Amino acid sequence: MPIQEAALISARLDRLPATRYVWKLIFLLSLGAFFEIYDIGLTGAISPGLIRSGIFHAGVKGLFGLTDQATFAAATFLGLFLGTIAFAPVADRYGRRTIFTYSLLWYAAATAVMVMQSRATMIDLWRFTASVGIGVELVTIDTYIAELAPKHIRGRAFALNHFTQLTAVPLVGLLSWLLIPIKPFGMEGWRWVALFPVLGAIFVWWIRRTVPESPRWLGSRGRDSEAEKAMAIIEAHVESDVGSKLPEPTPGVQQETSNTGLSEILRFPYTRRTTMLILLNIFQSIGFFGFNNWVPALMESRGASFVKSLQYSFMASILLPFSALLFMTIADRIERKWQIVTAALGVAVFGLVFAQQVSPMSLVVLGGLLTVANGMLSYSFHAYQSEVYPTRVRARAVGFVYSFSRLATVFSSFMIAFFLQEFGTIGVFSFIAVAMLMVILSVGFLGPRTSGLALEEIAQ
Repeated sequence: MPIQEAALISARLDRLPATRYVWKLIFLLSLGAFFEIYDIGLTGAISPGLIRSGIFHAGVKGLFGLTDQATFAAATFLGLFLGTIAFAPVADRYGRRTIFTYSLLWYAAATAVMVMQSRATMIDLWRFTASVGIGVELVTIDTYIAELAPKHIRGRAFALNHFTQLTAVPLVGLLSWLLIPIKPFGMEGWRWVALFPVLGAIFVWWIRRTVPESPRWLGSRGRDSEAEKAMAIIEAHVESDVGSKLPEPTPGVQQETSNTGLSEILRFPYTRRTTMLILLNIFQSIGFFGFNNWVPALMESRGASFVKSLQYSFMASILLPFSALLFMTIADRIERKWQIVTAALGVAVFGLVFAQQVSPMSLVVLGGLLTVANGMLSYSFHAYQSEVYPTRVRARAVGFVYSFSRLATVFSSFMIAFFLQEFGTIGVFSFIAVAMLMVILSVGFLGPRTSGLALEEIAQ
């Protein structure tokens, strides 16, 4: 597709009003991510059940002399790292819709096999295998949404995306609370909880048939007739929603549509952005997963019982998706980078206060505030890193910088375990607060402005 035609496709997308059909596309893609987030939420939720079943050990008997929970979390995020850095580029080569489909099927199958295992090593192995598929899926969905959403609602699109997918978090908490202490139909409760995301395989083909391929991606690959067909389908649905013809688009910034490699994001003008996003991903993961993957353990360390820790975790996590609805009111009004900075500050402050609490009510309240701050951090940085690169290299670029989050979580899982064992919750949240300071400095000083701009403008 000529450069002018690619620019016209982008302008046609950005001038779309926020109709029911546009939001339907965002919701369906987010529904695919729902099963991925559910699966990630299993990391902390089912570990107590694996301990109760005798598969995991409660003491320091896991890999490197640390807990089996830390090993399980490390296997999860090592798989996410490999899937993100090694396989995310396939979404640039084969398309957003194709990779969306097959990565979802991959992880559903691997999770089903994991549920049937009864040895810690085999559970970790299949957890690793499933996580490879998750790593590819989440990067693909982020790039997909960034390219389909018109520029004036891109922030709200990611907020809706997070609301939809993060409803999985309280669902994991609720099912864990209800099922892990018992054995429905003679099968251990943690297996029922882990089996639920396999349902994702049922929905994937329906979503694939409903959501068109990204016209921006098709244009960047020179597939002009397919890009025009996909764009025509989207415009026809939107015109049906509004009941009139859409206004003529005005072509904006043009971009090259030739193929390129990952090395592009390591050169000017993207060096500064890539450096900033690597730092952001490394340190935000410590705050987000350091709390969310360890909620039951952190609650128990503050005096809560096993069952109460699961109950408190559920009560705190239920705020996570609904806070995303609150963020929709500011998502396109406040510059994205400052939303990230504010959220990181909240995680640091609320975490340090949480570490001082002992009463059940205080734990729930501070846990809730931490959850809201983490939710804001998650939605805003996912939107942010998906905006700052050109379409021709977006998936592999997001996969590259996002992989540092996954790799950091592998090591931070062991570090959180170490700080919890040696220094208690105050040690854990002091560690997290330092990580949040690094997020604030890197994004505040190095991050570009993105809110309300066309993807092609940001890429320039």
